[in-house]
Amino acid sequence: MSKSKKDSIIEVIGVVTEVLPNANFKVRIDNGHEILAHTAGKIRKRRIRILAGDRVSMEMSVYDKNRARIVYREKGDGGAGSARTAKI
Repeated sequence: MSKSKKDSIIEVIGVVTEVLPNANFKVRIDNGHEILAHTAGKIRKRRIRILAGDRVSMEMSVYDKNRARIVYREKGDGGAGSARTAKI
C-alpha cells in the first residue's frame, strides 16, 4: 500500500510572531515551538494580508517539522491582529 499526499500532512494552528521578507513568517504553534512558514499560492494570488498577531492554519510535512505552508488566516477574534478591522 502506498501513502497518499494527505496522509503525510499535519495540520496545525499558530500565531504569527514576526513578518519576514518574501512572504515568510515566524509562527508560534500551540505547543510553544516557533517555525518558519510561507504563504500558499492561493493566499498569495488573492493578496490576503497576514500581519503579526494573526492566527493562521498551516500544513506541515511529517519529514520537516521546522517549516510549514500557511493555508488559511483565521477571522479576527479580538486578538492583536483584529485592531485593523475595528469599526470606525
